[in-house]
Amino acid sequence: MSVEQETRSTGWRAFRARIAARPTLNLAYRTGVAVLGVAVLAVGILAIPYPGPGWAIVFAGLGLLASEFGWARRALGWLRDKYRQGMAWYSARGAAMRVFAVIATCALVVATLWVLGTFGMVGSWIGVEWQWLRSPLKW
Repeated sequence: MSVEQETRSTGWRAFRARIAARPTLNLAYRTGVAVLGVAVLAVGILAIPYPGPGWAIVFAGLGLLASEFGWARRALGWLRDKYRQGMAWYSARGAAMRVFAVIATCALVVATLWVLGTFGMVGSWIGVEWQWLRSPLKW
């Protein structure tokens, strides 16, 4: 650890110690971390099946929670190991599995866009009002 990193770490620990010394402030701080961490974690879980940073968001949410809660630190370590194992398994499957995963991901994205009404909305912008473009959900 560099001197700058150590200084920042020491500064953070001192800041956290000042908060911890005041029970009401400590409870408010931990509650805020919990709410923010759970919100980020939920967004990450929803984003996992879609292209983009779903897993990174999950790890960020757990990282936030792990800054205050021991159970989250343990869950983060466990999930990291499982993620690495899953990626190793996926990588070992070869090209056929990758092609299947790309097709499944594309199908999921298209189905989600259709259900949420994106195709109907874009179609209405350009004057295409086909019934099958409309979402099955009644907004």
